Amino acid sequence: MPPDTAPTGEEAHLRSLEALYASAPINRLFESRLSLPEAGRSEIRFSVSPEAFHAAGAAHGTLYFKMLDDAAFYAANSLVSDRFLLTTAFNLHFTKPMRAGEARAEGRWISGKRRVFVAEARIVDFEGEECARGTGTFMRSHIALSGLDGYRPG
Repeated sequence: MPPDTAPTGEEAHLRSLEALYASAPINRLFESRLSLPEAGRSEIRFSVSPEAFHAAGAAHGTLYFKMLDDAAFYAANSLVSDRFLLTTAFNLHFTKPMRAGEARAEGRWISGKRRVFVAEARIVDFEGEECARGTGTFMRSHIALSGLDGYRPG
């Protein structure tokens, strides 16, 4: 992107969080793509493959938790431009087994703007049906976003 069209302010922060997500080593195991359409909202697109199945032929809870936690976390951290947030608690409700196919986790900030943030997320499968829902609490850490290799502000 030419310097005169590089994003600034909130837009630069959102794009930098997307880059941070993409740089996380865990995402080599769980291939996925984060997009932040606006502060307080996130979407993670991912594929459910048989490699993530438990013995009964559906996605293991690990995949549900990872995608719900990430979607809620990034919805909350999109409102904080200086610090990395940490998950302090997460409640997860399974509503439908995920089978092989495309899915998305949608995150949304609910409350908090100082120290503790609350955000929720849900997973929707390729048929448009909700498979799980979760709510997390997140708090500011002492880790500066600007000190993380994957975070690249514009």
